[in-house]
Amino acid sequence: MAGLAPKTKCLRDGKWSEMDASFLVPGDIISIKLGDIIPADARLLEGDPLKVDQAALTGESMPVNKHAGQGVFSGSTVKQGEIEAVVIATGVHTFFGKAAHLVDSTNNVGHFQQVLTAIGNFCIISIGAGMLVEVVVMYPIQHRAYRDGIDNLLVLLIGGIPIAMPTVLSVTMAIGSHRLSQQGAITKRMTAIEEMAGMDVLCSDKTGTLTLNKLTVDKTLIEVYGKGVDKDMVLLYAARASRVENQDAIDTCIVGMLADPKEARAGIQEVHFLPFNPVEKRTAITYIDGKGDWHRISKGAPEQIIELCRMPKEAEKRVHSLIDQYADRGLRSLGVSYQAVPAKNKDSPGEPWQFVGLLPLFDPPRHDSAETIRRALHLGVNVKMITGDQLAIGKETARRLGMGTNMYPSTTLLGDKSTDMSSLPIDELIEKADGFAGVFPEHKYEIVKRLQDRKHICGMTGDGVNDAPALKKADIGIAVDDATDAARSASDIVLTEPGLSVIVSAVLTSRAIFQRMKNYTIYAVSITIRIVLGFMLVALLWKFDFAPFMVLIIAILNDGTIMTISKDRVKPSPTPDSWKLKEIFATGVVLGTYMALVTVLFFYLAHDTEFFPSEMFTDNNGYRELSEIAEQAAKRAEVARLRELHTLKGHVESVVKLKGLDIETINQSYTV
Repeated sequence: MAGLAPKTKCLRDGKWSEMDASFLVPGDIISIKLGDIIPADARLLEGDPLKVDQAALTGESMPVNKHAGQGVFSGSTVKQGEIEAVVIATGVHTFFGKAAHLVDSTNNVGHFQQVLTAIGNFCIISIGAGMLVEVVVMYPIQHRAYRDGIDNLLVLLIGGIPIAMPTVLSVTMAIGSHRLSQQGAITKRMTAIEEMAGMDVLCSDKTGTLTLNKLTVDKTLIEVYGKGVDKDMVLLYAARASRVENQDAIDTCIVGMLADPKEARAGIQEVHFLPFNPVEKRTAITYIDGKGDWHRISKGAPEQIIELCRMPKEAEKRVHSLIDQYADRGLRSLGVSYQAVPAKNKDSPGEPWQFVGLLPLFDPPRHDSAETIRRALHLGVNVKMITGDQLAIGKETARRLGMGTNMYPSTTLLGDKSTDMSSLPIDELIEKADGFAGVFPEHKYEIVKRLQDRKHICGMTGDGVNDAPALKKADIGIAVDDATDAARSASDIVLTEPGLSVIVSAVLTSRAIFQRMKNYTIYAVSITIRIVLGFMLVALLWKFDFAPFMVLIIAILNDGTIMTISKDRVKPSPTPDSWKLKEIFATGVVLGTYMALVTVLFFYLAHDTEFFPSEMFTDNNGYRELSEIAEQAAKRAEVARLRELHTLKGHVESVVKLKGLDIETINQSYTV
């Protein structure tokens, strides 16, 4: 692991040397170039602009340009350029480090543990009260033997405690966890299943979660300006001005829009290709077609293409108006221009450039995202989009997904609220908003924390390092397919299928599991009340002493049989579930008291009355015959005994006569 530690080039004592990134301190001068992972937060010194991919930190799907004097973040990757920079923060003080520190400092106590504790305390208090009453009545009042009373106390103590509760609930969740894994959701923490059943707010990252994190061209909105050119031709021109190999995100998306990527270079011979650079902000290709004619095509930032074409003011205004419309809908614009090169020379200035079209770029939603959100809302789960992208892009994505567009920039979380919401406190604004844009990791963490403070069971989905703190803080952290290792380690559930559709299945499965657990907890409470109240009354009113073996029978019958509830047939709740402990205790007490009174009544009827006569047990012909035979045998034995006594009496009288004794006295003695 030490050998894999990131290294960097650092200037110390006037010499450049390679060293471990962990040894950097603020003030060090470092050199960063193409392909490097920036080792610390730094401020760029003099030099050409850098192109930096910071998607893992901020969720931005495209690399951003960083100029001299601007800051770059630790953990982001250099996509283009080379420059020197001065370190301004290291370790936990970096943008990345703050996120990691938030993950480490988060420690949630699950709702499930709180519920188990509450139910356990209720049962223990009930048992303690019952045992106290028994001790007071049995010994000081009834003066029973100490040994007899101990068995009665044991029946309450062992029979009343829901011994199987952890086992039954664990088995129930384990079976549910296995079922979720078959649906494509791996559970890292089993109690998250119970919490997912009660989830009423789902905060979702946009880039890579609700969307594909793959730029695409919205063909229906392509605007054509050139004569004799259609939308497909504009797209083909843009593809020709793109790299076929070693592509960036934009080139990949444009070439990928063709039916066959080979069309980009089909039938043409490339003469020269001008790659993208942050200064000119465009690419260009000079090529020869099949007829031998020379052409030049350029694509890039619309402002640069407009300047290249030297468009009339009115036409330029029209293009800018369309660009603004695209921006309002969250679409990035890409201009395409064409030039004929009659001189057949790659350095020829050629004819004037013609503006041929404008391409709208968009990160499309996943095919199942809209349906997933619709089903989640139907199940009572409020979905909020939290993205690092611009507000307009967030609103456009929300519109396409059928979500609410009541979204706000992250600045509102810092107190800079919009005028129409100025009367609302931050907590209420977060609760009512459909999402936030331009957020950083600490913002996501803060949103989740404030929702939890408002007593919401909060779920969070994400895929990047920037989502890790919020994933750890949330009641249910869900790492989507292709998530980073940081996101997976901070989450409770890891999805193995792309998209969020698995989450709806997981919610329904969790709610079914919750119903089983709720049914068991009511059963556990009612059984405790039944045993404590019923057996206490039997022991005190009838002075009945329970055999120790009864404790074992009670434990097996009460706890062993109920484990089958883990596969019980239940119907998932249409709304988020919650542990209504008052309702559970009230239901359990009512059912338990009813069962206790029925138990006492049954004991009374069996013990003190003839309500259960012997005839009801001898209805069978075989039993009746055996009973008659037994009666006849008893009669014969009685006759034989009487005869024997009569004979004995005769012998006694004979002896009395022989001896001359008083027969009346002897008869009286004999009778006695």
